Amino acid sequence: MNRIFTLNTKIALAIYVVADVACVGMGMGVPIFCIGFGFFVGWYIAMRAIRGTSNVRQVLRTVLVHAFATSVVSFVLMALLWGPTIKLLFTPGYDFANFGIPLILYDPKLSFVGWLVLMIIISPFLQLLTTLFASYLALLVRLKEDGNGGWSHSSSPDQLGADGRTKN
Repeated sequence: MNRIFTLNTKIALAIYVVADVACVGMGMGVPIFCIGFGFFVGWYIAMRAIRGTSNVRQVLRTVLVHAFATSVVSFVLMALLWGPTIKLLFTPGYDFANFGIPLILYDPKLSFVGWLVLMIIISPFLQLLTTLFASYLALLVRLKEDGNGGWSHSSSPDQLGADGRTKN
């Protein structure tokens, strides 16, 4: 199990790209599985980050940078997949009602624009949020396992004043 956390960064990124493409394929172009995959990726990023350093600021920065990188990969993949359909917006007389997307807005063209925004911009952002949530949750669980209660500056009750702040 330790070997998976010591992979070369380029190899780990290549594995992630292949898995992300597979998740998009399983969702038939809709990145719902990519968003769910963010939970596993977040855990992996957190466990990999704490192996490198014990500095909390550096761990959190590493988690944020790697989570953003995974979101960028998904954004590029969605832009490559759905981007060519943007030119249909400028095709006069195109029947957006028969494109096969949910028509949740009053006008089929508006629904198409909303769908593209959802697929290209919002979905990678949701993946970023799930990755960050899972990684911070994994870090919190790891801190609790280390025995300091999840907080590096926890105070005992006798060190606290009446207002709950630390006595000087």
